[in-house]
Amino acid sequence: MTDHKTVANRYIDLWNERTPSRRREILAANWTSDARYVDPLMSGDGHDGVDALVAGVQQRFPDFKFRLIGEPNGFGDHVRFSWGLGPDGGDSPIKGTDFAVLSDGRIRSITGFLDQVPAGA
Repeated sequence: MTDHKTVANRYIDLWNERTPSRRREILAANWTSDARYVDPLMSGDGHDGVDALVAGVQQRFPDFKFRLIGEPNGFGDHVRFSWGLGPDGGDSPIKGTDFAVLSDGRIRSITGFLDQVPAGA
């Protein structure tokens, strides 16, 4: 049975990891090699593509961190969770909801939706 919260926490851990080698370890352990990420602003394929997206978001928002909002849920190999991106300890001005499809317990694809994005972000 899929532990939705573990999947979501590992996903958030990836987006918050600033050390490239550690980020690659997280990808290798929790994402399939052919994983795909897509949202309205960007997309990436495989570990290299996803890693580049994470690095780009970290560069654009160097003082922000991701955090889960609410409880992840899902069924079978499908997981849904919401997240916020903002300064540590403060409100998250950027919020979204992501849908993961798993393969053997690892993320195969993420489809992301942006629920709240301030102008200029």
